[in-house]
Amino acid sequence: MGFSRQEYWSGLPCPPPGDLPDPGMGPVSFMSLSLTCRFFTSGATPENFVPSLGRQTSLTTSVIPRAEQSVAYKDFIYFTIFEGNVRNVSEVSVEYLCSQPCVVNLEAVVSSEFRSSIPVYKKRWKNEKHLHTSRTQIVHVKFPSIMVYRDDYFIRHSISVSVVILRAWITHQYSSGDLNVKWEENLLHAVAKNYTLLKTVPPFERPFKDHQVCLEWNMDYIWNLRANKIPQCPLENDMVTLLGFLYASSGENTGIVKKFLRFQNRELEATRRQRIDYPVFTVSLWLYLLHYCKASLCGILYFVDSNEMYGTPSIFLTEEGYLHIQMHLVKGEDLAVKTKFTIPLKEWFRLDISFHGGQIVVTTSTGQDLKDYHNQTISFREDFHYNDTSGYFIIGGSRYVAGVEGFFGPLKYYRLHALHPAQIFNPLLEKQLSQQIKLYYERCAEVQEIVSVYTSAMQQGDRRQEACNLRNSYLDLKLRYGRPSTCRAFPWEKELRAKHRSLFQALLELSLVTVPRNQNESVLDIGGRIFEKAVKRLSSVDGLHQISSIVPFLMDASCCGYHKASYYLAVFYETGLTVPRDQLQGMLYSLVGGQGSERLSSMNLGYKHYQGIDNYPLDWELSYAYYSNIATKTPLDQHTLQGDQAYVETIRLKDDEILKVQTKEDGDVFMWLKHEATRGNAAAQQRLAQMLFWGQQGVAKNPEAAIEWYAKGALETEDPALIYDYAIVLFKGQGVKKNRRLALELMKKAASKGLHQAVNGLGWYYHKFKKNYAKAAKYWLKAEEMGNPDASYNLGVLYLDGIFPGVPGRNQTLAGEYFHKAAQGGHIEGTLWCSLYYITGNLETFPRDPEKAVVWAKHIAEKNGYLGHVIRKGLNAYLEGSWHEALLYYVLAAETGIEVSQTNLAHICEERPDLAKRYLGVNCVWRYYNFSVFQIDAPSFETGAELKLWRLLIFDLYYYGHQNQSQDLELSVQMYAQAALDGDSQGFFNLALLIEEGAIIPHHILDFLEIDPTIHSNNISILRELYESLFSTVTSGEVQVGSVCFLAKLLSCVQLFATLWAVSPALQADSLLPEPRGESPLFSNVSGYRGPRICFN
Repeated sequence: MGFSRQEYWSGLPCPPPGDLPDPGMGPVSFMSLSLTCRFFTSGATPENFVPSLGRQTSLTTSVIPRAEQSVAYKDFIYFTIFEGNVRNVSEVSVEYLCSQPCVVNLEAVVSSEFRSSIPVYKKRWKNEKHLHTSRTQIVHVKFPSIMVYRDDYFIRHSISVSVVILRAWITHQYSSGDLNVKWEENLLHAVAKNYTLLKTVPPFERPFKDHQVCLEWNMDYIWNLRANKIPQCPLENDMVTLLGFLYASSGENTGIVKKFLRFQNRELEATRRQRIDYPVFTVSLWLYLLHYCKASLCGILYFVDSNEMYGTPSIFLTEEGYLHIQMHLVKGEDLAVKTKFTIPLKEWFRLDISFHGGQIVVTTSTGQDLKDYHNQTISFREDFHYNDTSGYFIIGGSRYVAGVEGFFGPLKYYRLHALHPAQIFNPLLEKQLSQQIKLYYERCAEVQEIVSVYTSAMQQGDRRQEACNLRNSYLDLKLRYGRPSTCRAFPWEKELRAKHRSLFQALLELSLVTVPRNQNESVLDIGGRIFEKAVKRLSSVDGLHQISSIVPFLMDASCCGYHKASYYLAVFYETGLTVPRDQLQGMLYSLVGGQGSERLSSMNLGYKHYQGIDNYPLDWELSYAYYSNIATKTPLDQHTLQGDQAYVETIRLKDDEILKVQTKEDGDVFMWLKHEATRGNAAAQQRLAQMLFWGQQGVAKNPEAAIEWYAKGALETEDPALIYDYAIVLFKGQGVKKNRRLALELMKKAASKGLHQAVNGLGWYYHKFKKNYAKAAKYWLKAEEMGNPDASYNLGVLYLDGIFPGVPGRNQTLAGEYFHKAAQGGHIEGTLWCSLYYITGNLETFPRDPEKAVVWAKHIAEKNGYLGHVIRKGLNAYLEGSWHEALLYYVLAAETGIEVSQTNLAHICEERPDLAKRYLGVNCVWRYYNFSVFQIDAPSFETGAELKLWRLLIFDLYYYGHQNQSQDLELSVQMYAQAALDGDSQGFFNLALLIEEGAIIPHHILDFLEIDPTIHSNNISILRELYESLFSTVTSGEVQVGSVCFLAKLLSCVQLFATLWAVSPALQADSLLPEPRGESPLFSNVSGYRGPRICFN
């Protein structure tokens, strides 16, 4: 039995501080939050809550007055509940006294996990006659069934009630004590009031309701099957690991995108929702910064809401080294604060930021024990708006702001707790790797200082010598072609010279006359020169033998900021290319190269995290951060036409026809094209110009020569493609002086001939130069109808910018549709937008899919011209018979994750196993065939048969084992089954042969192949079904009749069926054929590889 307490409050009926939590003191728990003052405000009654107005109330009972009439009476009210738990009908005894005519009010208010202050029962009555007399009335309070009974066939969604409050009050009839007055107003004029709490019952501890109905037997049986099953609440934690591995932030406009989902646990989700205007959370992350921000702000961790605006929290770094912390307010404005202390450089430190309502505590800790720290507490009186599921988080840079330059370590986010730094468990993982990063930059600081001082001293000495020497022709020739003068007396100590012996040797051999005067540029220039000399040695006949002696020079070049050297070192250590394989050093230089924005290093990191290989954790968001950086640069690299770039071509070393047409400027193919182009052949002119402009088919990139052929073809022929190409060159001024008038004239001419690219070009002209969006849209709509993907992209831009004629405002949904259409047509920028939409998930038409975002960004990144240059060097070396150099460059290309280079490298290792065994520390054939086959985005296979071929080859490697790879029969069976399910007859054949050899095919594999093992009494029937499937694929034309494969399969099947008739029942449970020999004559070898399960037509 529960008893109430008499209270006489003058204001809103809030419980006393000693009984319930004070909402002003900070955040409260889920249950206590619903008990604050807000439960006294009436809310809309939902459909399920139909308040009873006391129809079942019993008659009142008179009570003899306790005092004489002459005593001054004071109004009071209290009640007694005979059952403390919430029941369908609860009996309540209400005792009250009125000194004047009054109205007695009784109300039951509940709070659930999703709503609070919901009235479910109301009753009021007048007392005009029995004044100054204590009276008692029995009230039967009826509660809705969904809060007192379990779910059953009729009650489908019972609710979990956290709090039930029964409250009563008295108002005098002449002070708003009318029955028609609203309950809220009536409560404000109460002269006496009281409340009590009822005990709630959890949903699965409630009884079932007797509905007095009979179900049909089948419905009753189905219901009873699940009537007593209690679902398990998901075990969930509010701590989220946003980053578990090191991330190399290059300081550019790319970063890691993370998105929070709503909690599955309903109580946690209710708590999160209730704290939207009272944020309670903690961020803890590790950082290693190389520089402060070069702009006004650089991104560390910030929230972007669904409207693409900064939300709470947004943490940035300033150019002075302070933290800029920004919050979004409930009233719609933003508020920012800057810390009083700066954060350290070139030292690992942990940054902890906790939000507790309007209080923010910022702590930076350094040292192994984290005892050295800065701390600052910031308090606000504003209400912050915080909804961590209405957008996405970004770590580092984005299209809104550049990221910091350095490395991110582990990052943990506590969504519902404000923790003190001592309560946070966020150790610096990968301690060895993080320590190596610190040691690397300490060494590089010495290297850069030596290079800077040496360069400055040499340049000053040269200037003094030039001032003293008379100018004559001999001295000019000596300065230009003679050996550089060297200074043998260094001002450094012997220990430093011994420590950096390779650096001093390189400096002595370099000419420093043309080194830039700027210190940073001079150090980078020296690094580039050291690298080029090292690469020249690598490209020699015995270059791979010299790698061990070249590594110190590459280390020096890397320290000077020339991070192509970093990528070379990463590959050498990760693959063991003539150096001991060292995964830690490989990771170090790959991360350093990625931080330095080296394209191949970033692609290497993106690929390793995409596949989760070589001890890199599988993390698609982290992979996207690296791939998107290079994908964004790819179109810019193509337009600049600078650096060592070449067009990325899909050329397989097994394809003799494609290899035959590879040429050079003095090759037969090029000379023939040049001859035909000179004679006025438009097709030859266009192909020649493309080869020279992009550096295709083995021809070195030469934009100036390409433009001459574009001009010749455009002015001498009527070919619309050549006219269009030359018009674009004139518009952009690529290798030629801009001529907008002539370009427009040529563009109109090409468009009049029906070239959709030219129609799109006219739209581009009116958009860019005339700002006539209506005319631009007209041309783009026409070109889009003709199938031009550029036009689809341009229409999307109009919708994205909100300037599409006749359409008010921005329309990101339509823009996304046009971008997707452009991407399907191969448009680079359209693909980039689609990958961004997939990683953020902020558009309904692009549900969040990090894996798809990576695939699309990877597809664009692999078109980068710098990767194409490395692939072309490997191909040229292969064509020239330079196996060592071909191996080097194909290893460099394959480690970026591009499939065609991985396949070609595996082919080289098959052709020359002696090279692979001598120079590589990995199983080359196994590693790179495996990598190439298990890329889901392998569109570069020109035929499906080619893809199946390599898949079966790698499956055989699992079956037989290969060098360091042990045999894995179970995995090989699964893979053969997958090949069979994809319609490959070879998969069926190999599975059948495994059964003949005595292997047992698990039942789940047979189920996977839609073969019911329960209806097959022995192996014979399973073999029969497999061979029937094999014949169905053969007769469908998948295997060419008359081929070696066809004959082999036909012979084996004839032998099998002949055996089926003669085999005894005792043998049917075992193998049907004799024990397998070492190699069957029915199979062919593949390029020297002894793989008896691959057939070639």
